[in-house]
Amino acid sequence: MADENSNLSYGTGLKISLKGRIALVTGSSSGLGMEIAKYLAKAGATVAIHYHSEKQQAEQLATEINNNGGKAAVFGGDVSNRNDVLNIFRNIDDKLGLVDILVNNAGIDGKRQICGDDDSDEWEKVIGINLMGPYYCSREAVKRMKKSGHGVIINVTSVHEFLPWSGYTAYCSAKAGLSMFTKTLAQEVSESGIRVVSVAPGAIKTPINKDVWGNPDTYRDLLTKIAMPRMGETSDIAEAVTFLVSEMASYITGTTLVVDGGMLLYPAFKHGG
Repeated sequence: MADENSNLSYGTGLKISLKGRIALVTGSSSGLGMEIAKYLAKAGATVAIHYHSEKQQAEQLATEINNNGGKAAVFGGDVSNRNDVLNIFRNIDDKLGLVDILVNNAGIDGKRQICGDDDSDEWEKVIGINLMGPYYCSREAVKRMKKSGHGVIINVTSVHEFLPWSGYTAYCSAKAGLSMFTKTLAQEVSESGIRVVSVAPGAIKTPINKDVWGNPDTYRDLLTKIAMPRMGETSDIAEAVTFLVSEMASYITGTTLVVDGGMLLYPAFKHGG
């Protein structure tokens, strides 16, 4: 018999419910963002699916969610363009209501270029999408979350907020900057009922990196960089995000949850220095 003073009945299992919540997941027409959108919808959130160029994939995802008892709608725009972001949020306001979950997932690696021999326009493009985009979206989200007195912002960074990656100075700089943005914004909004958390994925199996995991030689090399003997799946990240936006994580803010299978453990040292 359950304790009458407790809300927990043992053996029934813990469930995450996001019913009544409105979530915007940027870059959710493919890869990590698509899986995150699916998980949030399964937990009961109404999901705003965002795309930049993959409109058809975004619409297919919305149809899948709506046909399976969830709620989703599609919104397009360039997150690195402040006017596009403003229009995205205004359209969500009109169609769904005020966003109270924002997942800043949209991002690109950019071209591999060594500083000094690189194209500065490409550098700025990576910074624009990976850092300015989350800023523009968070700025609009915070305005709305302050009105309701609650909200959660998740910034998808990378293990490269910690690890340098030769040839990708823009990407690493953007992800490290986004990590500090997370901490500082969390401090600013801590008394407004808003939480801000980063999720740092390691090597996750998505279509964009199939050239690595689809080749036995490069896949074996990749596994030497991961403590656990496998690549991550998109579900590993989606589950982490779903937990962090839920009330089960209500005392977590201003930090990074690393989901990397132990990549940051420097697995090359497992057998000695």
